[in-house]
Amino acid sequence: MTKYLLISFTLFFFISCGGEASIENSEVDGVVNEKYAAGKEVYDKTCVVCHMADGNGLEGTFPPLAKSDYLLKDPKRALKQVLEGSAEEMSVNGVIYNGIMPAQELTDEEAVNVVNYILNAWGNDGGEVSIKDL
Repeated sequence: MTKYLLISFTLFFFISCGGEASIENSEVDGVVNEKYAAGKEVYDKTCVVCHMADGNGLEGTFPPLAKSDYLLKDPKRALKQVLEGSAEEMSVNGVIYNGIMPAQELTDEEAVNVVNYILNAWGNDGGEVSIKDL
């Protein structure tokens, strides 16, 4: 009986630890949770080419979205930039960017979904935007 109890506890421990590691790994990969799955899908089709899978962009060329002071300061601005594009100089985490971000051909709902995903991926804790913010 003790042997079975020990085996059960060991299996429970490994399964529990594996679940936590899976959550951490999914955050590293950009999957925060099911709530943001639609936004991740848009990100993977539209944004990943410039801002990379890890959200770190390419320094000096494509700004990071992961832990971005510029993004987190004004999430409503980010929503408008996704839909309307941007050509303004910006400082992101102390690095100046002068590139052009073209307007993305997305529905308002897709834009909200992708910005909410970005705001909550890669360690960002930026809350959410809504269609009312357009």
